[in-house]
Amino acid sequence: MLAHEPVIRLAVFAAVLVAMAVLEHAFPRRPQRLAWRRWPSNLGLVAVSSVLLRLVAPAGAVGVAVWAEASGIGLFPALGVPAWLAGVVSVVLLDLLVYLQHRVFHAVPVLWRLHRVHHADPELDASSGLRFHPVEILLSLAIKAVAVVALGAPAAAVLVFEVLLNATALFNHANVAIPGWLDRVLRRVLVTPDMHRVHHSEIRGEMDSDYGFCLSCWDRLFRTYVAEPSQGQLGMVIGVPGYRADTEQRIDRLLLQPLKDGA
Repeated sequence: MLAHEPVIRLAVFAAVLVAMAVLEHAFPRRPQRLAWRRWPSNLGLVAVSSVLLRLVAPAGAVGVAVWAEASGIGLFPALGVPAWLAGVVSVVLLDLLVYLQHRVFHAVPVLWRLHRVHHADPELDASSGLRFHPVEILLSLAIKAVAVVALGAPAAAVLVFEVLLNATALFNHANVAIPGWLDRVLRRVLVTPDMHRVHHSEIRGEMDSDYGFCLSCWDRLFRTYVAEPSQGQLGMVIGVPGYRADTEQRIDRLLLQPLKDGA
Protein backbone atom coordinates (compact mmCIF):
# COMPACT_ATOMS: atom_id res chain seq x y z
CA MET A 1 0.00 0.00 0.00
CA LEU A 2 2.75 2.46 0.96
CA ALA A 3 4.53 1.92 -2.36
CA HIS A 4 1.43 3.29 -4.11
CA GLU A 5 0.86 6.20 -1.73
CA PRO A 6 0.75 8.99 -4.38
CA VAL A 7 -1.68 7.02 -6.55
CA ILE A 8 -3.93 6.17 -3.60
CA ARG A 9 -4.05 9.75 -2.37
CA LEU A 10 -4.66 11.22 -5.82
CA ALA A 11 -7.34 8.65 -6.68
CA VAL A 12 -9.30 9.22 -3.47
CA PHE A 13 -8.88 12.99 -3.74
CA ALA A 14 -10.16 13.07 -7.34
CA ALA A 15 -13.05 10.69 -6.63
CA VAL A 16 -14.28 12.63 -3.59
CA LEU A 17 -13.86 16.02 -5.29
CA VAL A 18 -15.85 14.91 -8.35
CA ALA A 19 -18.51 13.30 -6.16
CA MET A 20 -18.92 16.45 -4.07
CA ALA A 21 -19.06 18.66 -7.16
CA VAL A 22 -21.82 16.49 -8.63
CA LEU A 23 -23.80 16.47 -5.38
CA GLU A 24 -23.39 20.23 -4.98
CA HIS A 25 -24.88 20.72 -8.44
CA ALA A 26 -27.73 18.30 -7.79
CA PHE A 27 -28.52 19.23 -4.17
CA PRO A 28 -27.15 22.70 -3.34
CA ARG A 29 -27.52 23.88 0.27
CA ARG A 30 -27.06 27.61 -0.40
CA PRO A 31 -27.29 29.75 -3.55
CA GLN A 32 -23.92 30.93 -4.82
CA ARG A 33 -22.94 33.98 -6.84
CA LEU A 34 -19.32 33.21 -7.74
CA ALA A 35 -19.51 29.40 -7.57
CA TRP A 36 -17.11 27.86 -10.14
CA ARG A 37 -15.28 31.15 -10.73
CA ARG A 38 -13.50 30.63 -7.40
CA TRP A 39 -12.24 27.17 -8.30
CA PRO A 40 -9.20 28.14 -10.44
CA SER A 41 -7.68 30.12 -7.56
CA ASN A 42 -8.59 27.55 -4.91
CA LEU A 43 -7.16 24.72 -7.00
CA GLY A 44 -4.21 26.93 -7.86
CA LEU A 45 -3.29 27.15 -4.18
CA VAL A 46 -3.25 23.34 -4.06
CA ALA A 47 -0.91 23.26 -7.05
CA VAL A 48 1.48 25.81 -5.49
CA SER A 49 1.42 23.95 -2.17
CA SER A 50 2.07 20.61 -3.87
CA VAL A 51 5.11 21.95 -5.73
CA LEU A 52 6.44 23.58 -2.56
CA LEU A 53 5.98 20.37 -0.56
CA ARG A 54 7.82 18.35 -3.20
CA LEU A 55 10.72 20.80 -3.07
CA VAL A 56 10.92 21.12 0.72
CA ALA A 57 9.66 17.77 2.02
CA PRO A 58 9.15 15.29 -0.82
CA ALA A 59 8.60 12.33 1.53
CA GLY A 60 5.77 14.06 3.42
CA ALA A 61 4.30 12.82 6.70
CA VAL A 62 4.12 9.25 5.42
CA GLY A 63 7.82 9.30 4.53
CA VAL A 64 8.66 10.57 8.02
CA ALA A 65 6.57 7.73 9.48
CA VAL A 66 8.41 5.16 7.34
CA TRP A 67 11.75 6.46 8.63
CA ALA A 68 10.61 6.52 12.28
CA GLU A 69 9.10 3.04 11.97
CA ALA A 70 12.31 1.62 10.50
CA SER A 71 14.33 3.28 13.28
CA GLY A 72 12.03 2.08 16.06
CA ILE A 73 11.55 5.63 17.29
CA GLY A 74 8.54 6.82 19.24
CA LEU A 75 6.20 6.15 22.14
CA PHE A 76 4.34 3.17 20.69
CA PRO A 77 7.47 1.11 19.84
CA ALA A 78 8.94 1.95 23.25
CA LEU A 79 5.82 0.64 25.00
CA GLY A 80 5.50 -2.38 22.72
CA VAL A 81 2.00 -1.40 21.60
CA PRO A 82 0.58 -3.83 18.99
CA ALA A 83 0.67 -2.42 15.46
CA TRP A 84 -3.11 -2.55 14.98
CA LEU A 85 -3.77 -0.65 18.23
CA ALA A 86 -1.01 1.85 17.52
CA GLY A 87 -2.59 2.44 14.11
CA VAL A 88 -6.08 3.12 15.45
CA VAL A 89 -4.84 5.36 18.27
CA SER A 90 -2.54 7.23 15.87
CA VAL A 91 -5.41 8.14 13.55
CA VAL A 92 -7.51 9.39 16.49
CA LEU A 93 -4.67 11.36 18.08
CA LEU A 94 -3.62 12.92 14.78
CA ASP A 95 -7.20 14.09 14.29
CA LEU A 96 -7.07 15.62 17.78
CA LEU A 97 -3.82 17.31 16.78
CA VAL A 98 -5.50 18.90 13.76
CA TYR A 99 -8.29 20.18 16.01
CA LEU A 100 -5.79 21.73 18.46
CA GLN A 101 -3.66 23.15 15.66
CA HIS A 102 -6.76 24.72 14.16
CA ARG A 103 -7.52 26.49 17.44
CA VAL A 104 -3.95 27.78 17.69
CA PHE A 105 -4.10 29.18 14.15
CA HIS A 106 -7.17 31.16 15.19
CA ALA A 107 -5.63 32.41 18.44
CA VAL A 108 -2.13 33.51 17.33
CA PRO A 109 -2.31 36.68 15.17
CA VAL A 110 0.54 35.84 12.76
CA LEU A 111 -0.86 32.35 12.22
CA TRP A 112 -4.37 33.74 11.80
CA ARG A 113 -3.12 35.86 8.89
CA LEU A 114 -2.12 32.66 7.11
CA HIS A 115 -5.32 30.81 8.03
CA ARG A 116 -7.43 33.84 7.10
CA VAL A 117 -6.85 32.93 3.43
CA HIS A 118 -9.04 29.89 4.05
CA HIS A 119 -11.76 31.84 5.88
CA ALA A 120 -11.78 34.70 3.37
CA ASP A 121 -13.55 32.53 0.80
CA PRO A 122 -16.88 34.36 0.35
CA GLU A 123 -18.68 31.14 -0.55
CA LEU A 124 -18.31 27.61 0.71
CA ASP A 125 -18.05 24.45 -1.37
CA ALA A 126 -15.71 21.49 -1.80
CA SER A 127 -12.99 23.70 -3.28
CA SER A 128 -12.89 25.67 -0.02
CA GLY A 129 -11.49 22.55 1.63
CA LEU A 130 -8.41 23.02 -0.56
CA ARG A 131 -7.97 26.74 -0.03
CA PHE A 132 -5.03 27.01 2.35
CA HIS A 133 -1.97 29.22 2.08
CA PRO A 134 1.15 27.21 1.10
CA VAL A 135 3.02 28.42 4.19
CA GLU A 136 0.21 27.10 6.41
CA ILE A 137 0.46 23.76 4.61
CA LEU A 138 4.21 23.63 5.33
CA LEU A 139 3.70 24.48 8.99
CA SER A 140 0.98 21.84 9.26
CA LEU A 141 3.31 19.25 7.78
CA ALA A 142 6.03 20.15 10.28
CA ILE A 143 3.60 19.82 13.20
CA LYS A 144 2.33 16.46 11.92
CA ALA A 145 5.87 15.20 11.35
CA VAL A 146 6.86 15.96 14.95
CA ALA A 147 3.76 14.19 16.24
CA VAL A 148 4.32 11.16 13.97
CA VAL A 149 7.90 10.75 15.21
CA ALA A 150 6.95 11.31 18.86
CA LEU A 151 4.21 8.70 18.68
CA GLY A 152 6.05 6.27 16.44
CA ALA A 153 2.86 6.16 14.40
CA PRO A 154 2.73 3.29 11.88
CA ALA A 155 3.27 4.53 8.33
CA ALA A 156 0.11 2.79 7.11
CA ALA A 157 -1.93 4.62 9.77
CA VAL A 158 -0.44 7.96 8.74
CA LEU A 159 -1.42 7.27 5.13
CA VAL A 160 -4.97 6.38 6.24
CA PHE A 161 -5.12 9.58 8.27
CA GLU A 162 -3.86 11.76 5.40
CA VAL A 163 -6.40 10.25 2.98
CA LEU A 164 -9.18 10.59 5.56
CA LEU A 165 -8.28 14.20 6.36
CA ASN A 166 -8.31 15.22 2.69
CA ALA A 167 -11.59 13.42 2.01
CA THR A 168 -13.40 14.84 5.05
CA ALA A 169 -12.15 18.36 4.29
CA LEU A 170 -13.78 18.14 0.88
CA PHE A 171 -16.94 16.68 2.41
CA ASN A 172 -17.48 19.07 5.29
CA HIS A 173 -16.89 22.16 3.13
CA ALA A 174 -19.28 20.94 0.42
CA ASN A 175 -22.35 23.01 -0.45
CA VAL A 176 -24.54 19.92 -0.18
CA ALA A 177 -28.01 19.74 1.32
CA ILE A 178 -28.16 16.73 3.64
CA PRO A 179 -31.54 15.75 5.15
CA GLY A 180 -31.82 16.90 8.76
CA TRP A 181 -32.25 13.42 10.18
CA LEU A 182 -29.16 12.16 8.37
CA ASP A 183 -27.12 15.18 9.42
CA ARG A 184 -28.02 14.52 13.06
CA VAL A 185 -26.96 10.87 12.77
CA LEU A 186 -23.68 11.66 10.97
CA ARG A 187 -22.87 14.53 13.31
CA ARG A 188 -22.63 12.16 16.25
CA VAL A 189 -19.35 10.95 14.75
CA LEU A 190 -18.31 13.10 11.78
CA VAL A 191 -18.12 16.83 11.07
CA THR A 192 -20.91 17.48 8.55
CA PRO A 193 -21.19 20.38 6.08
CA ASP A 194 -23.89 22.11 8.16
CA MET A 195 -21.75 21.79 11.29
CA HIS A 196 -18.55 23.10 9.71
CA ARG A 197 -20.34 25.89 7.85
CA VAL A 198 -20.94 27.56 11.23
CA HIS A 199 -17.16 27.85 11.54
CA HIS A 200 -17.09 29.98 8.37
CA SER A 201 -19.54 32.57 9.68
CA GLU A 202 -18.37 36.20 9.65
CA ILE A 203 -19.46 36.43 13.30
CA ARG A 204 -16.30 35.92 15.32
CA GLY A 205 -17.95 33.91 18.08
CA GLU A 206 -19.22 31.42 15.52
CA MET A 207 -15.97 31.46 13.55
CA ASP A 208 -14.19 30.46 16.75
CA SER A 209 -16.21 27.27 17.10
CA ASP A 210 -16.61 23.88 15.38
CA TYR A 211 -12.88 23.47 14.72
CA GLY A 212 -13.01 19.74 13.96
CA PHE A 213 -12.22 18.38 10.51
CA CYS A 214 -13.08 14.71 10.81
CA LEU A 215 -14.36 13.58 14.22
CA SER A 216 -17.01 15.80 15.80
CA CYS A 217 -16.29 14.67 19.38
CA TRP A 218 -13.45 17.14 19.98
CA ASP A 219 -15.70 20.20 19.75
CA ARG A 220 -18.13 18.69 22.23
CA LEU A 221 -15.35 17.57 24.56
CA PHE A 222 -13.62 20.97 24.59
CA ARG A 223 -16.89 22.96 24.53
CA THR A 224 -16.36 24.64 21.18
CA TYR A 225 -19.43 23.06 19.57
CA VAL A 226 -22.11 25.33 18.11
CA ALA A 227 -24.99 23.43 16.52
CA GLU A 228 -26.36 26.14 14.21
CA PRO A 229 -25.49 29.70 13.17
CA SER A 230 -27.53 32.44 14.83
CA GLN A 231 -28.81 33.66 11.44
CA GLY A 232 -29.60 30.18 10.12
CA GLN A 233 -27.85 28.14 7.44
CA LEU A 234 -29.36 30.23 4.64
CA GLY A 235 -29.16 33.60 6.37
CA MET A 236 -25.61 33.44 7.69
CA VAL A 237 -22.90 35.49 6.01
CA ILE A 238 -19.75 33.55 5.09
CA GLY A 239 -16.23 34.92 4.91
CA VAL A 240 -14.14 37.75 6.33
CA PRO A 241 -15.15 41.42 5.94
CA GLY A 242 -12.92 43.25 3.48
CA TYR A 243 -11.99 40.17 1.46
CA ARG A 244 -15.20 39.31 -0.39
CA ALA A 245 -14.60 41.31 -3.58
CA ASP A 246 -14.12 39.31 -6.77
CA THR A 247 -10.61 40.74 -7.17
CA GLU A 248 -9.64 39.35 -3.74
CA GLN A 249 -10.23 35.82 -5.06
CA ARG A 250 -7.32 36.00 -7.52
CA ILE A 251 -4.51 33.65 -6.62
CA ASP A 252 -1.92 36.43 -6.45
CA ARG A 253 -4.08 38.26 -3.90
CA LEU A 254 -4.53 35.06 -1.88
CA LEU A 255 -0.79 34.41 -1.77
CA LEU A 256 -0.08 37.97 -0.59
CA GLN A 257 -3.08 38.29 1.73
CA PRO A 258 -1.18 37.34 4.94
CA LEU A 259 0.89 40.52 4.50
CA LYS A 260 -2.23 42.67 4.86
CA ASP A 261 -3.67 44.01 8.09
CA GLY A 262 -7.33 43.48 8.75
CA ALA A 263 -9.85 41.23 10.43
